[in-house]
Amino acid sequence: FDRTIKFVRDVIELIRSKGPTSIMQPSFEEWTTISGVTGKVRRGPYGIILCVAPFNYPLNEMYAMLIPALIMGNTIVLKIPSIGGLAHLLTADAFALAFPPGVINFISGSGRETMPCIMRTGKIDMLGFIGGKKGCDSLIRDHLEPHRLKVFSQLEGNNMAIILPSANLDVAVQQIISGTTSYNGQRCTAIKIVAVHTQIADDFVQKYKQALEKLKIGLPFDAANSITPLPDENKPNYLAALIHDAKAKGATIVSGGTKHFTLIKPTALYPVPFEARLFSEEQFGPLIPISKFDSIHPILSILANSWNGQQLAIFCSGQDKDALTLLDKTQSIFGRININSAPSRGPDQFPFSARRSSAMGTMSVSHAIEAFSLEVIVAYKDNPENKVVADYLDSNSAFFTDP
Repeated sequence: FDRTIKFVRDVIELIRSKGPTSIMQPSFEEWTTISGVTGKVRRGPYGIILCVAPFNYPLNEMYAMLIPALIMGNTIVLKIPSIGGLAHLLTADAFALAFPPGVINFISGSGRETMPCIMRTGKIDMLGFIGGKKGCDSLIRDHLEPHRLKVFSQLEGNNMAIILPSANLDVAVQQIISGTTSYNGQRCTAIKIVAVHTQIADDFVQKYKQALEKLKIGLPFDAANSITPLPDENKPNYLAALIHDAKAKGATIVSGGTKHFTLIKPTALYPVPFEARLFSEEQFGPLIPISKFDSIHPILSILANSWNGQQLAIFCSGQDKDALTLLDKTQSIFGRININSAPSRGPDQFPFSARRSSAMGTMSVSHAIEAFSLEVIVAYKDNPENKVVADYLDSNSAFFTDP
């Protein structure tokens, strides 16, 4: 009991003195003596990491995990995505020249057929997963000993943009057009729901419709095209089901609604009621539900009960008390709250964190190093005999001397 109370007090004092962003300090990178025990910390690898990343950013999201993991001494099993796998051909050749056999291992084929059997070997020490929450949960359950599996995941996001009466509508439209349609809306950080105050709802919808219909549609080989065909031939049917559900509950298509094979014209629906499937499911495509509200309290209730814990975007101006309330009430729900800008992962120096079903772990330049390594301390009772041994190890051990 006494030890626990001291621990709690030390944690509180550390937060008070250094702030919550510095709770891992000091790092003990040099020999440090506390209460008669001398120790030195370095970070070491977890072991074998299975890295799984989606099609939408096949290089960036995979290598944001893979490179830090390699730097920290881990070996990698890399699952090539079924869509976008060609992006890894050149890097596979480069890795083969740079590393001994077995350091990086490429697996292709259906994820449902290849991944479970790998997890069931029990030899995977860590899972690095970027994709859907159901797939992540399934792989964790496939491991022989899930309690010993370290998990880093960046999962789904059902991010909402809230437009308050004080907002600059031109800014809001510009940011929300980008946030809802960039990469066809197939980003975890995309805006998936737009909620606009009743006072300005009609004006916003009209401006958004005009901006949406200016987007060029075509093949991705032309850089001028903002909307391109979707890579999954089954996606249009799923989006059509969501549209049908929203219309059945009172929404109307204000723009779009047509498709040609997998090329879908961006479709905006308004007013979408809170009970529509689009409020609980991530559409991951160019389908934009717009809802209206008279008070932020129903919105706060929806956010509080959502599985989403990634990001929120608030559009307002001046000293808006509703914006203040939204920030204070949602800071324990989301990893990032954006003011007058669409959700984003960057800059990469900033922490990309989330709660609930949206992530396990934080991604950034520095956090990725921590995510794929573990603190290892070498410690001894402080006396001259032990110091001789420690000095020898410090000067000759690869653990201490390798950069």
